[in-house]
Amino acid sequence: MNKQELENRLIDFAATIIILANKFEKNYAGNHLAGQIIRSGTSPALNYGEAQSAESTKDFIHKMGVCLKELRETFVCLKVIEKANLVSDLKSLLIAKEEANELISIFVSSIKTAKSNLK
Repeated sequence: MNKQELENRLIDFAATIIILANKFEKNYAGNHLAGQIIRSGTSPALNYGEAQSAESTKDFIHKMGVCLKELRETFVCLKVIEKANLVSDLKSLLIAKEEANELISIFVSSIKTAKSNLK
């Protein structure tokens, strides 16, 4: 997968999260987690853009690590949303969880490769 394909996937993921968050129950928990997941779910796309302009390999690894951290946060948030029954569209929730998990794997691998290239 090239840089542009990954960026497009992250943008699609961010859009999926926004659309899903708009379907949450309109109550305190739903509103809170909608805001939280929108922040963490859109952050990887934005931070990936920054990683592409990293000033060094160490800076790249750091910025990619931020993307990974936000993806993991989003994944856990999706699991909380599922457990708390805050959304009735379980198909979209499952798709978002699967994509988050795949993106996490991609970033773990990319960071590992960048670290080995640093040595």
